[in-house]
Amino acid sequence: MPVLLSYTIAFVVVVLDQITKVAVERSIALYEQIVITGYFNLTKAYNEGAAFSFLADSGGWQRWFFTTVSAVVSVVLIVWLARMHRSERWLALSISLILGGAIGNLIDRVLYGHVIDFLQVHWNSESYFPSFNVADSAITGGTILLLILTFFDKPDPSETSGDPDAKETPS
Repeated sequence: MPVLLSYTIAFVVVVLDQITKVAVERSIALYEQIVITGYFNLTKAYNEGAAFSFLADSGGWQRWFFTTVSAVVSVVLIVWLARMHRSERWLALSISLILGGAIGNLIDRVLYGHVIDFLQVHWNSESYFPSFNVADSAITGGTILLLILTFFDKPDPSETSGDPDAKETPS
């Protein structure tokens, strides 16, 4: 996949994430629930921690910790995409999705000190999965694709040398 396309995918994820968050911020009160189906709501929640509100009640230091981690991870992913071979299109897609999600949530942490979540899945109105957003969805989708590639993708024989002991060199 061309690197420009990879960056475009990440950019689209960031834009969709931020547009939806602004719309939710302007139209839904904090913790208000808008029922969409019997198992899906829109609601506005603020997450000051990481996934599943990990470290959300830690006194504020976590904002800068997660901001720094997100920024470093984003830079690493940007460089990784730039160095990726064009034939690694599925890997590039997975990294692009993760990058877009990471930047989307990074913007929230820098601007607001928390991430805006608004998608809520539940079962029987009793068991609620933690609220999430478009960025989280992109990170999850990209991670699932990355895991599938890691465990099930076989290297193309034309891309490897005939010597089984030869190590691949990065391009």
